[in-house]
Amino acid sequence: MLGAAVLAVAAWALRPYWQPADNQPPAEGRTEVVVERVVDGDTFVIRSPEKTRVRLIGVDTPETVKPDHPVEPFGPEAGALTRQWIEGKSVVLEFDREKHDKYGRLLAYVWVDGKMLNEELLRQGLGRALLQYNFSADRKEMFRRAEAEARAARRGVWSLPQP
Repeated sequence: MLGAAVLAVAAWALRPYWQPADNQPPAEGRTEVVVERVVDGDTFVIRSPEKTRVRLIGVDTPETVKPDHPVEPFGPEAGALTRQWIEGKSVVLEFDREKHDKYGRLLAYVWVDGKMLNEELLRQGLGRALLQYNFSADRKEMFRRAEAEARAARRGVWSLPQP
């Protein structure tokens, strides 16, 4: 009996690290779409007449397709993770304060089976948190924690010598 109680308390205490309390998109400000193809780790195209591009909010993955720019370390891995999670699948896009970036791409958090792709890329060290933009303080804190976890474990980009 005591063992079960200890496990329950431990699970509750660790909850912020494996599934944040607000780990579900709100009913309003979201839409379900089908992902046609992944461009790179943080950008993809949804199935729509306009072939709309979507950019992940708060995450910058290493470059793989930028013209006149070399493929950066862990860029292919970031693209592969994003492809594995979402390509050809139905996902939920959650929007924040700004719905489009300066390039006209939709800005979104991407949810698959109750998990957020943006956060997972950071947790795996396959991107860096972009916290200077105008989006939810709660999400920024979530991204800070995920990036800190990857840094501490020296995962992905955090395994490389830092400038």
